Amino acid sequence: MITCSAPGKVYLFGEHAVVYGENAICCAVELRTKVSVEKSDEIIIESILGRTRLDHDTHPYVSYVIEKMRQFVDIPGVRIVIESELPVGSGLGSSAAVTVASIQALNHLYECGLSLEDIAKTGHEIEKMVQGNASPTDTYVSTMGGVVMIPQRKKLELINCPIVVGNTHKFSSTKQLVGNVSKLRSDFPSVVEPILSNIGQISILAEKLVAEGDYETIGKLMNINQGLLDAIGVGCAELSSLVYAARDNGAISAKITGAGGGGCMVALTREDNAEAIAKAIENAGGEAIITKNTAEGVRLESLHG
Repeated sequence: MITCSAPGKVYLFGEHAVVYGENAICCAVELRTKVSVEKSDEIIIESILGRTRLDHDTHPYVSYVIEKMRQFVDIPGVRIVIESELPVGSGLGSSAAVTVASIQALNHLYECGLSLEDIAKTGHEIEKMVQGNASPTDTYVSTMGGVVMIPQRKKLELINCPIVVGNTHKFSSTKQLVGNVSKLRSDFPSVVEPILSNIGQISILAEKLVAEGDYETIGKLMNINQGLLDAIGVGCAELSSLVYAARDNGAISAKITGAGGGGCMVALTREDNAEAIAKAIENAGGEAIITKNTAEGVRLESLHG
């Protein structure tokens, strides 16, 4: 049996603006999805969603991975077991992580010789098959790890302070939120285009600050980015409540990560107050996860047998 894992991600800057070609900065976090694979007589996929065969409703990403990998190698039967620390549908890149970890595990099991670039590209193709349209960002960051400037795919210095994620557990549709922003942009181009451009400018300013490890100034820019996301209508009361709980209790910064409208927010904290900020987020009705940036993308965890 072979086990591989791949990390989730948060956006430090630039979600929504990145759809219009602006810059964004994404950061892989040490919350992982593990996928274990072994050869079998039939195809079996197991996760908290249940035990299925090839099933594009219950396990769409892994089912498409198997079909896609069959282009490289004969896969008569395989058992795939998924375990994840990433909440599903919360903007932390859970679908990218399960896709990337599954590709790499099968890549090792069948010795396909796929490179990391191949894995990121194949992962993006699978996300597009399931979602209709998908950014290559999530699969790229999950494959490569670290901190990445989009769209250049430039690796930046690691973020060396605790990251606290707050989950509202409120469902939101990325497709709908992206559509809402698009409509606002076409209704009020002279107002909304500069906002999206300013979000992109923040990422450009932040690149140098990430290299310098100037988290206080990064934090100020993240907070401005949050205000601009609110301005384009992707906030919600639950997210605002968690954002202000974190800030009021001493977070360096707090903002939405991902599409907004629900899902998660992210806070940067100091070493000595991550626990206090996590508690404040829980007290405000969210689920808090203390994590950190990881340099490692997809990796081999273990080989048995």
